[in-house]
Amino acid sequence: MIRVLVVDDHPVVRGGIEALLGTAGDLLVVGSAGDGLEALGLVASLQPDVVLMDLRMPGLDGASATERIRRDHPAVHVLVLTTYETDADIVRAVEAGATGYLLKDTPLTELAEAVRAAARGETVLAPPVAARLMARLRAPAQETLTPRELEVLGAVARGATNAEIGRELFIGEATVKTHLLRAFAKLGVDDRTHAVTVAFQRGLLSPPA
Repeated sequence: MIRVLVVDDHPVVRGGIEALLGTAGDLLVVGSAGDGLEALGLVASLQPDVVLMDLRMPGLDGASATERIRRDHPAVHVLVLTTYETDADIVRAVEAGATGYLLKDTPLTELAEAVRAAARGETVLAPPVAARLMARLRAPAQETLTPRELEVLGAVARGATNAEIGRELFIGEATVKTHLLRAFAKLGVDDRTHAVTVAFQRGLLSPPA
């Protein structure tokens, strides 16, 4: 049996995933968590083979939880299951150590097979996610924003000032300005508003809910 932990901040979604996976004879849902911090505790106590991880949750988000799980429990594989497919989300999840990245509209049979593949340590990517990663690899270097540049730009999109961004990311204001200037150059813009607009258009950032 492959032991699975489901992590999602929506109880209805968690219940639905548990019910779906329960129909697969070789998959056993051993627990569920509503946020990343709760997931860390359950991983330590339950030792699942695979964690199905949502990304955007209150408190400790999915990417941060994934990084800590992979650091503290390297035998546990994390399979992201989310509704988001922006470059920023994908890059954060991959860099955090996620084994795969699926979207919540994935059919049950594909989800079950992805969990089995993740348990074997194989990389599993939803087709739109794989396409985005390939596009990033093929894109000219000057157009590819770094994860830090995406973080800074995401904070700008939320209305944060340079000082607020610096405190949030534990970097100086001068460093914030440097990241912004580099992002401007790569996006072909010359101000914050235009940079955020272009980033949304290109799918680099998710528009605020």
